[in-house]
Amino acid sequence: MAEHEDHTFESADAGASLTFPIQCSALRKNGHVVIKGRPCKIIDMSTSKTGKHGHAKVHLVATDIFTNKKYEDLSPSTHNMDVPNVTRQDYQLINIDDGFLSLMLQDGSTKDDVKLPEGELGEKLEEAFDNGDELIVSVVSAMGEEHALSYKEAPK
Repeated sequence: MAEHEDHTFESADAGASLTFPIQCSALRKNGHVVIKGRPCKIIDMSTSKTGKHGHAKVHLVATDIFTNKKYEDLSPSTHNMDVPNVTRQDYQLINIDDGFLSLMLQDGSTKDDVKLPEGELGEKLEEAFDNGDELIVSVVSAMGEEHALSYKEAPK
């Protein structure tokens, strides 16, 4: 008989995939797609006619949902492309500490691993927090990455 070993699993997710495949021709403007390994939002797409022997091609222009960097891709319309599972969640901001946001979850526990956004958004968020405003921060997560992309004042 083989020795019995205890297995411990640290992960607490439901095992959902980071992406799912979809046929190129089924993609739509303002939808999401993975280009060069980055989760992107489609801002423009066009389809070319089939060539003498070929397939119709889909030309995608998309921006990275986290960095806003522009990406382009050309792919046959019959091929599958990955679409990232994008989720958005709102949290109450408790504190800003060393460039990280301290956010309160629904159950009252805290989440301290979301970075303060860079640039203007981060400065405005910090300024509003320093003024004593109660803020709700929207955190978008896709493909194992999380970023605070917007915030609003909490309802009084």
